[in-house]
Amino acid sequence: MSYMVLNTRHTGFVVNNLNKFISFYEGLGLKVISRMIEKGDYIDNLVSLKNVKLEWAKLALPDNSVIELLKYHSHPTLINKPNYHQNANRIGCSHIAFTVSNIQQTIDYICSKGGFIKNKYQISPDGNVKVAYCYDIEGNILEIVEKLI
Repeated sequence: MSYMVLNTRHTGFVVNNLNKFISFYEGLGLKVISRMIEKGDYIDNLVSLKNVKLEWAKLALPDNSVIELLKYHSHPTLINKPNYHQNANRIGCSHIAFTVSNIQQTIDYICSKGGFIKNKYQISPDGNVKVAYCYDIEGNILEIVEKLI
């Protein structure tokens, strides 16, 4: 059988402050592997907007998985609610999950940089992992998981 999807290329986040986001994710251990500004017919047609000026940065994890941070300079969408945190059950992309070496250290880092956690981490019913939903600096959900076994 031939598979249509071969692998995950990257996961993208639209952000308000690209430099702040890059710094936040570098602190979690990701590395910038490329960064570019795009404009013109190609990007206009791809995203179905006119006169786009888009800046993006791709960051890789040690396993070579990639996240892409996108800043729309020409079409900003700002979150106007203070302390916005998306609901876990909203339609669309829910969260990105990271395996971490130390969950409490990761939670402390996220909170020290302006992120947030609503509840203490949980231990899974099978006892294999500690898990927490945290929020990054613009309210996106990060599921962080520490393996116990």
